[in-house]
Amino acid sequence: MLTPQWLDQLRSRTTLSALIGRSVRLQKAGREHKACCPFHNEKSPSFTVNDEKGFYHCFGCGAHGDAIRWMTDHQGLDFMDAVKELAAEAGMDVPAPDPRAAKAAEKRDTLHDVMYAAQDWFVQNLSSPQGEEARAYLATRGFDAHTVARFGFGYAPEGRQAMKEALGKFPEPMLIEAGLRIAVENRDPYDRFRGRLMLPIEDARGRVIAFGGRILTKEKSDAPKYLNSPDTPLFDKGRTLYNLHRAAPAARQSGRMIVVEGYMDVIALAAAGIGECVAPLGTALTEHQIEMLWRQVETPILCFDGDTAGQRAAMRAISRALPLLRPAHSLRIVRLPEGLDPDDLIKARGVRALEEILEGARSLVEVLWEFERDSHPLVTPEDKAGLKARLIEHVEAIQHPDIASLYRRELLDRYSEFAFPRRENRWQGGGQKGGGFTRSGPRGKWNGRPAPAPSSPESIDRLKRRFDAGSGSGARDALSAAVLAGLIRWPSQLARHAEALARTPGLDPRFEALLDCCDAEDALESGALGTILTENGLQPPGTAEYSGLRFSFLHPEANEQQAVSDLAQAIDLLVERPVLEAALAQATTRFESELSDEAFAEQQRLLKRKLEFDSRLRQMATRQAGS
Repeated sequence: MLTPQWLDQLRSRTTLSALIGRSVRLQKAGREHKACCPFHNEKSPSFTVNDEKGFYHCFGCGAHGDAIRWMTDHQGLDFMDAVKELAAEAGMDVPAPDPRAAKAAEKRDTLHDVMYAAQDWFVQNLSSPQGEEARAYLATRGFDAHTVARFGFGYAPEGRQAMKEALGKFPEPMLIEAGLRIAVENRDPYDRFRGRLMLPIEDARGRVIAFGGRILTKEKSDAPKYLNSPDTPLFDKGRTLYNLHRAAPAARQSGRMIVVEGYMDVIALAAAGIGECVAPLGTALTEHQIEMLWRQVETPILCFDGDTAGQRAAMRAISRALPLLRPAHSLRIVRLPEGLDPDDLIKARGVRALEEILEGARSLVEVLWEFERDSHPLVTPEDKAGLKARLIEHVEAIQHPDIASLYRRELLDRYSEFAFPRRENRWQGGGQKGGGFTRSGPRGKWNGRPAPAPSSPESIDRLKRRFDAGSGSGARDALSAAVLAGLIRWPSQLARHAEALARTPGLDPRFEALLDCCDAEDALESGALGTILTENGLQPPGTAEYSGLRFSFLHPEANEQQAVSDLAQAIDLLVERPVLEAALAQATTRFESELSDEAFAEQQRLLKRKLEFDSRLRQMATRQAGS
């Protein structure tokens, strides 16, 4: 049985350029190969071969296919002979014929005949007198005769038995299996599509596999505006993208693929000259559809309506894409003006207005941040903590470790800027990178001015008392000591994280002494922060304090870029910990006083987060120590 999975494996084991290169002189051009097309005469090369995507395409004559198609269309072999020859070269055994599979394939072929017959009937009805209302509607949309014919518009007349009479050569069970008729108990079957403008839905090879119908009679207020075929042996709506067979060649020329909400949007854009558009079919974009898009371009553009429903659809697509993200593969998103769909925008402002919006497509991480930031009120500390928890939840859905780490850094940077806004009068950085001050002379200078003297005896006593008290309370712990040592090792990072650290309760008092340096404008020299601690009667952290956490930013030969990134992650943990511990303590107190299921569930949820936090800290230290 030649399953789709087996055929995909055969294609993956075949280097297409090597296969075609046996009979066509190919020239390397970036990530592709080029040649003069072997299917038509031409003087300049318009025939390309892409090994990564496994297809060839001619922009002159439109020839397109994979390794098997090359063997049948160019070498003249029939399908099975082509498969056998490629399998022999790939070292694969051709599966023995399966009578059940052959019967299922025969059934599919027969259903294709039914769908083509139905499509011909719908098209004939559109040009008949009974299709007048459908033609009038198409005129209001501004679709010309070429667009109507190209996309195969048709009409399903009123009448519950009209299709049965027109397609009488096919048995009733076949019409039902194809989704064209509906069977109910104790009643005669009836036509699914009645009184609707019809559109064929085609697969990636351009074969009709389903239909979509738009209602025309306004009196039918209880009927759905759009109605699609149900899933059938030919049609799986979660694995089909409307217009893919037309959009794929256009996308290879333009380098982009645009996803809109519905097939009428696709047709409106195609009529305006934007042909690289597809649409899901009544469902949110599925994982399989996202993979289908990535086979065409690395970053397809989601272009959904600007209303609430459109933005929810975009977020559902983002949520499904996050676990699938891999290097160079993502989504970009545009938001249309509220109340306008692509067709409305083109009619109101012209194609150029839509092109400008598409050119400004935003990254997935940016849209994700804005959606979560704006989805809930952010007034109290608890509200802001909830925002951070939602962001972390999205990050944890990402399977690729490098991308997850980068998303965590990006989202938490945005969160810190939002939750801890910079105050002009205290944390204002200087023109040089990092902020801080430079030591020179016995007292040192701050921006050319004399540096302030060490803190007063009263301040030193206060800091020392807090420092000593913290020793027994867990404030002066390994993580705090490691971060302090990291800031001393990389002093330019102090200004970057000053706000977050200043707002974190219960920190080691040595942080307070270091944060006082953020008023300076010149870059700190290495070792200056340790001197500041000493001048304030405090000791810089020693290796014994953080011996269990061998972060990369503490290594004397650490790479600066990696060290700065790892230090930022450690500070994130340091800032997150007291909030989490306070919430857990509060939930535990509540449970002990209420003894309710709700209080217990909340305590357990926070306890699980605390355990996850500890595990993340251990993993980070271990991973970074070994890197």
